[in-house]
Amino acid sequence: MEAFFRTHRYLVEHTNAPVRRILMDEINWNDRLIGIKGTRGIGKTTFLLQYAKEKFDIQDRQCLYINMNNFYFQERGIADFAGEFYHRGGRVLLVDQVFKQPNWSEELRRCYDEHPGLKIVFTGSSVMRLKDENPELNGIVKSYNLRGFSFREFINLQTGNNFHPYTLEEILADHEHIIKEILPKVSPNKYFQDYIHHGFYPFYQEQRNYSENLLKTMNMMTEVDILLIKQIELKYLTKIKQLFYLLAEEGPKAPNVSQLANKIETSRATVMNYVKYLTDARLLNMIYPVGQDFPKKPAKIMLHNSNLLYAIYPIHVEKQNAMETFFVNSLWKDHKVNQGSRDSLYMVDERLKFRVCDAEASGKTRNSPDTIYARYNTEIGKDNQIPLWLLGFLY
Repeated sequence: MEAFFRTHRYLVEHTNAPVRRILMDEINWNDRLIGIKGTRGIGKTTFLLQYAKEKFDIQDRQCLYINMNNFYFQERGIADFAGEFYHRGGRVLLVDQVFKQPNWSEELRRCYDEHPGLKIVFTGSSVMRLKDENPELNGIVKSYNLRGFSFREFINLQTGNNFHPYTLEEILADHEHIIKEILPKVSPNKYFQDYIHHGFYPFYQEQRNYSENLLKTMNMMTEVDILLIKQIELKYLTKIKQLFYLLAEEGPKAPNVSQLANKIETSRATVMNYVKYLTDARLLNMIYPVGQDFPKKPAKIMLHNSNLLYAIYPIHVEKQNAMETFFVNSLWKDHKVNQGSRDSLYMVDERLKFRVCDAEASGKTRNSPDTIYARYNTEIGKDNQIPLWLLGFLY
């Protein structure tokens, strides 16, 4: 136990989160069992340690961070360890990568039932279905998603500003005034392309090649998260990776499921299951018409965020595709995005019609009053025309 406390103190002391994640204020920390899901490289470990740093003195033994990567837990379960920690006065246990522990959900249930004074905050992969696949946690776990940096967080980090997020309603109602508050302090276009290329994952700050690091992370998502959590045999890994590359290469469009099934030599149903796994891993987004959902074939499949475009197929990134990918990814946290009647049209929350378009070319198109135009290549907006970058301030 002392070794774990020493590690905890060292990690908390050396934790430096340059941007305070907004999720920190959205979580109800009074709940006894809290799950933080997110894709690899998104900053879940830093998030746990930052919570410990904010809420507890570094010498306070009521809080302890542990990582299930530690071989110690191959011999001892979470529940037994948590019991010893609790009886020594521990009250908050931070469990990183909980899915590495066999029977982790049963172990957490034991902790919840046996130690009513203990709070557990754990992290897991975005692939995990905490309630659907773990009925023993139904009704007791509160689940949250940690996302990559928003454009707002990226700008704050790059410039030292402290811009706050806006709701979609605030942006639509008052975007001209909001922009006037932002533009005197920073030029968003100066940073927008950098964000599109490498700003979503926090590890861009590390002194390593970003694209190589992202490729490594993407491989880990498929090789560990999908295969391990979904209990898929290793021999099918090549098919999943091949499918992912084919979809990335095709760009945002409706998938030809029969053709994809022939190319990777599997069934149509298996292709759709693999697409679902890749979507859960936050590598893809499936866009459906209003009223439809999985397991139906989506109207469009696109990469989850624009950084992935440049890591997979950097010589062939079309700007319109990158901008639409940014649009969907920015809205995905709090809003439902469906496919509209045409390729660049989207329905948001089943009531707002958006079109993603180039401001430098939008003069050639008719302005429809029932459509909101999210325009790139501009920093300003007017009426129903808003700059696309401002949607990066939604969280």
